[in-house]
Amino acid sequence: MTSRSLLQIDGLRLSIGEQPILHNISCSVDAGKVLGIIGESGSGKSMTAYSIMRLLPQGAVVSGSIGIDGDNLLDKSEAQMCEVRGDDIGMVFQEPMTALNPVLTIGDQVAETIRIHTSAGRREALSVAHRVLERVELPPGKYPLSRYPHELSGGQRQRVVIAMAIALKPRLLIADEPTTALDVTTQAQILSLLKKLVQEDDMGLILISHDLAVVADIADDIVIMREGVVVESGTVRSVFAQQTHAYTRQLFKASSYQPERSTITNVDDNLLVVDNVSRDYRLPRTSFFSKPGYFRAVDRVSFTIRRGENLGLVGESGCGKSTLTRVILGLDPCQQGSIVLDGEPVVAGQAMLRDTRKKMQVVFQDPYASFNPRHKVGRLIAEPLHLVDQSLNTKDRAELIVNTLLSVGLEASDAEKFIHQFSGGQRQRIAIARALITRPALIILDEAVSALDVSIRAQILDLLSDLSSAHTLSYLFISHDLSVVRSVTDRVLVMKDGKIVEQGETEAVFTRPSHPYTKRLIAAIPELPVTD
Repeated sequence: MTSRSLLQIDGLRLSIGEQPILHNISCSVDAGKVLGIIGESGSGKSMTAYSIMRLLPQGAVVSGSIGIDGDNLLDKSEAQMCEVRGDDIGMVFQEPMTALNPVLTIGDQVAETIRIHTSAGRREALSVAHRVLERVELPPGKYPLSRYPHELSGGQRQRVVIAMAIALKPRLLIADEPTTALDVTTQAQILSLLKKLVQEDDMGLILISHDLAVVADIADDIVIMREGVVVESGTVRSVFAQQTHAYTRQLFKASSYQPERSTITNVDDNLLVVDNVSRDYRLPRTSFFSKPGYFRAVDRVSFTIRRGENLGLVGESGCGKSTLTRVILGLDPCQQGSIVLDGEPVVAGQAMLRDTRKKMQVVFQDPYASFNPRHKVGRLIAEPLHLVDQSLNTKDRAELIVNTLLSVGLEASDAEKFIHQFSGGQRQRIAIARALITRPALIILDEAVSALDVSIRAQILDLLSDLSSAHTLSYLFISHDLSVVRSVTDRVLVMKDGKIVEQGETEAVFTRPSHPYTKRLIAAIPELPVTD
């Protein structure tokens, strides 16, 4: 089949107020083809998508041309664009839960798109929604149209968003970071679904991502953006082979980055011992007189973390990773087994010794959500100091805050700023500083780099490696990004349905997996193409 040009962007410029955002952007998408747009936060890739959709903030000034089948979208009124959105162009956003209405069923939400753009009644629209949900592999027999978004997993919710976007068979689909927060197997399924829809409907797809490997696996052509400028473009094969621009080489290097890891000198020095731990949750009664049932989220889990060791914990959503983390931190009790940290038992609630609690800290996935935006950074990172028995005077406290900020690559003056004044990578450094201030022996990293750009991710991983060497820190690295786990951990645990189904030296598990589930996870990892 001969490709025909579907979308043509020529000389696109965008400014908001006095701030220029996009500079002379030119690219095209053919019918039946996938264009990948790669760039870090602030590169302008999402604003390019919003320019195509004409979903720009007040004060935005745009020039150039955005042609779909030769029709310039910049010449259209808002009323005309309302017809284009949905009919001609569909969009899939990064976070499906915020894109869906929590009080409407999934059937009504897909049907709503159909009813807005056609004369179909509710019954007819629901019938179409039934067929569209089947297309995105959510058969109504298994996933009734009466379900609400909160009753679905993240990958299933993203399929609903895709169903809404393709309900009217648009000529162009824009997917803005559609798999960033998904498990590796779910990510592979969503990408495979998008590729299948492109082929079946002969539509064009713009896939926006900061992950080179994800785009390389699905795209035909690629555009690399930096600071509102296209620095390199072409076919995936040619761009990855030539890498003519320094920024392309920088992204490629960061995507395959592996920090140096220190050697564990004493393999018998166990810091954390988790022995036969189980965690049950009570289920609601099925009737007034029946006994409540129980759901076992963690099932007889045992492992150790040695002093100075990086241990990875991987598994899909719902496997029990987060529940196990809460038990280790003493936030949830366990119904069976024991946990010992540096010779002291870990128990839930206030019964845990303050000295034991200060020896382990946690860094969460979203640093902005884990900080109080009303407080300055100095106060935020000093919060764990209440665990320290000896009181610090004002001078010593201020000195400790400054030294901790400096140790994570920030400035002393940053203590007087608010969290919204920092980038995502800087916020994660602040989160690490807060975890570091009590000088813990163990830090639990819960998806700590999954939302970061590849170059920022490399910087944070390098920082963690340096801190581990400087302070003999141990890490429990929880992530759905198996490529990151492979690059930074010494050993890895694979969790499924509350159980550890495989564990061992990281490289041995990745190169010679024994459990079928581990093999499936590893097979789903997107890989960069080999370049000479």
